[in-house]
Amino acid sequence: MQLRSMVEYFGRALVEKGATDPGLVVLDADVSESTKTGFFKEAYPDRFIQVGISEQDLVGVASGFAVSGKTPVAAAFATFIVGRAWEQVLNTVARQSLNVKLVGTHSGLSPSADGESHQSIADIATMRVIPNLSVLVPADAASAGCLTGKMIDHVGPVYMRLSRGATPTVYPDDVELRIGRAETLSEGSDVAVMAAGNMVHVALQAAESLRRDGVEAKVLDMHTIKPMDNSAVIRSARETGAVVTVEEHSVIGGLGGAVSELLSENHPTPLRRVGVMDRFGLSSRSYQRLLEKYGLTPEAVAAAARQVLEAEKR
Repeated sequence: MQLRSMVEYFGRALVEKGATDPGLVVLDADVSESTKTGFFKEAYPDRFIQVGISEQDLVGVASGFAVSGKTPVAAAFATFIVGRAWEQVLNTVARQSLNVKLVGTHSGLSPSADGESHQSIADIATMRVIPNLSVLVPADAASAGCLTGKMIDHVGPVYMRLSRGATPTVYPDDVELRIGRAETLSEGSDVAVMAAGNMVHVALQAAESLRRDGVEAKVLDMHTIKPMDNSAVIRSARETGAVVTVEEHSVIGGLGGAVSELLSENHPTPLRRVGVMDRFGLSSRSYQRLLEKYGLTPEAVAAAARQVLEAEKR
């Protein structure tokens, strides 16, 4: 299994876009070695701003660049760019629909050893609720690179979350994704497994396990949480009659919440949500152990699929 870094591909995509977009500027909250915005600093030092450990100022300065006609990308650890600067994102960026791109790295449980204060398991929910703001969750390094370019080309505010460290490969380097368009990675007629971020690879592993037991699972990469691909969600629910959502995030307000809201109004369907069950993270030297502790494994996803299939029969 090949592992590659989302933030590395993000950093290199910034450099690539910087070569053709002289209006692109990158800002960082004193974590450029970790976020890999340092790649852009090396290539275009005159268009890189180190704001320091002040995420509210980071978003404020980025907003100023946007008002001036530039395309700013502001990066910091997810839990801080969302938690500390939420008011600035709401009232300065989104209310005016400024062309600011916000990137939260080290999302979910991926900063495992840094403890629960650094683990971001509510960022999708708190950013999804803000009007005018798109929310992206790449599944792997290649999709992170692709969606970085799409995010910069997109007109309007965007939040993208990235994981720390190397993650399993889902897509080839030349993948082409579209904001707002879910990707079907596995066809199946029995159950639809809708996943985001690192959990896309987990969902694919679960689908293989289910297939060996005679259960055909359709797997969708929901890389755009907002605007969500409503037609793909509703169509998949109609085709299969059973849905499982999988995310490295709280089950409250994230992908599971978004899918539940949509289906409850348009096509009520038996559904199980796999994610962090309304609790904080824990400190652990092993990221994999945290995933296992919170049930974010292929075995847990397959079990949820079997449960929802039983519910469908009733």
